[in-house]
Amino acid sequence: MPRRRPGHLRAGAPCGHRTTRTRQVIDGLSSRALSEIIRLEHTRNYLWPGDVSAAVGLWKDYVHQPARTLWHDYEWGNPHGYCCGDPLEARALLDTVMRALSPRSARELRTVVKRSDAFWNLPTPP
Repeated sequence: MPRRRPGHLRAGAPCGHRTTRTRQVIDGLSSRALSEIIRLEHTRNYLWPGDVSAAVGLWKDYVHQPARTLWHDYEWGNPHGYCCGDPLEARALLDTVMRALSPRSARELRTVVKRSDAFWNLPTPP
């Protein structure tokens, strides 16, 4: 009886060291900082896996909106905050995470967040 090649056997077997979840990636962070954020998300009771990358994305998307939308949110509040997430709470969460990280990883995350903060502080055209 012919023997099956080992590659065919391994191709169908589930591999124990691989995860089926997708890794959250934040542009501008090293793998060391990302692994520290993942560890932090798994050990802190106020974080869920993927919260930090979602907060970075929510804050980045919010600050790139037109100025009239931002002013409307300031005057009357954001009605979509309950379903889609509040960007100001996301920014506060990022501050909390930056204080919990090591100095090196916090510096990397701070540079990523500062890019959005700099766009947020630009003067609006008349």
